[in-house]
Amino acid sequence: MLKCLAFMSATLAAGIAQADPAALSGELQHAFDQGKLDGLHAVLVRQNGETLAEVYFEGRDERWGQPLGPRSHGPDTLHDLRSVSKSVTGLLYGIALDKGLVAGTDSALLAQFPEYADLATTERNRITIGDTLSMQMGTQWDETLPYTDPRNSEIAMELAEDRYRYVLEQPVVADPGTAWTYSGGTTALLGAIIARGAGMPLDQFARLHLFDPLGIDEFEWIAGDDGIPSAASGLRLSARDLARIGEMVAARGIYEGQQIVSADWLQQSATPRAQLDPLRYGYHWWLSPIGDPPSWIAGFGNGGQRLSISPRLGLVVVVYAGRYNDRLAWELPLAVVNDYVVPALGLR
Repeated sequence: MLKCLAFMSATLAAGIAQADPAALSGELQHAFDQGKLDGLHAVLVRQNGETLAEVYFEGRDERWGQPLGPRSHGPDTLHDLRSVSKSVTGLLYGIALDKGLVAGTDSALLAQFPEYADLATTERNRITIGDTLSMQMGTQWDETLPYTDPRNSEIAMELAEDRYRYVLEQPVVADPGTAWTYSGGTTALLGAIIARGAGMPLDQFARLHLFDPLGIDEFEWIAGDDGIPSAASGLRLSARDLARIGEMVAARGIYEGQQIVSADWLQQSATPRAQLDPLRYGYHWWLSPIGDPPSWIAGFGNGGQRLSISPRLGLVVVVYAGRYNDRLAWELPLAVVNDYVVPALGLR
């Protein structure tokens, strides 16, 4: 995995040649037909406003863990983003911050939830919103178990009577800001802060301030049993609409002349906050091992979902797949990029 990630970083930092869209799409289709890309649902490659490849496949799919059976995926098909939802929530926090609706990154996290004052300790009071955005709260959390297992911390949060209390009451096991732990609980808290500050549910805020300005008409943000949209994993978008988000990010937050997300917030989001060897992590975005700024930023999702963005190249790659809860699912989007996209674009 480390070798593949390092290779992708090097290639996406290099120059780019004009690809033949039909040839790249054909190569992907042929590989799929040969059984080399099992579970792949969609690939969309865009560069500076031009489509370099767009191809869709048939395959079994799910809707937030519920089987949908065989599906014929296409340009308008809504697809689970799973944890790519986290990166979108990070963008929404920046939008809300620029509108003065939420507290800044240096603000105390627990102060945003006064109803849980009984949880206050010296250690918890030191956790900031920035620590939450960078997944360095320092609290106990474990998502290494399958997402079908109720002992998985994110699933336990969804099953809890009060999701926010569940996240906030976890024991502090490291100094805030010093230890990275992958946590959907951090995203749930951010979603709550946005919704409270905006006075509306997260999905409505997203529609008004992100999706509508991007011309995204169809989306779904699945809610848990408590009716709260799952900020960490519940968003469903078409590949084309996820690519619109990627293109906006690549263009420093501008889409069709309108500033959707501030360039400053995108810079903060792409600033390395944690070194994960080899990857780095920013504010709810995965960052390349090399580059200052990073040569690429990405959102990763369970099952092989991927949004990869190279701002310097204006390059956006969307991959959808159905290998949910497969520990090796990350190999599929990397194979798409390294074995097909990179050679087609003449990247070295």
